[in-house]
Amino acid sequence: MNNIEMIREKASLAQGTVHKVFLASLGAYGKGFEEAKGRFENLSAGSNKMFAELVEKGVSLETEGKSKFTEARSKVSAKADIDKRVVALRSALGLDKNEANLKIETLNAKIDALTKAVTKLAK
Repeated sequence: MNNIEMIREKASLAQGTVHKVFLASLGAYGKGFEEAKGRFENLSAGSNKMFAELVEKGVSLETEGKSKFTEARSKVSAKADIDKRVVALRSALGLDKNEANLKIETLNAKIDALTKAVTKLAK
């Protein structure tokens, strides 16, 4: 074999080796892409599932919250009604604090007037 044929053969071998390296890197890229795509699909499916679970939990909590709010509002409304009735009843019976205070002030004024009259009479 002469030098030119040897160079051609080595160039052909080198070209084959370079082509194989190119194919191997192309295969590695393809495999990496497929793995990344699979992981993305799994992650996407998992996140969609988690999102659906969170929405379901949110609906449940919202329903429960609305129910508790309605119940609390009813209790507050009932207490306000009872308080109004108690105030009206105390007022009707003359037990209203404001009315009682007015009556005491009136009686104190009458006692003061009587005390002055008794003092004048005593002199």
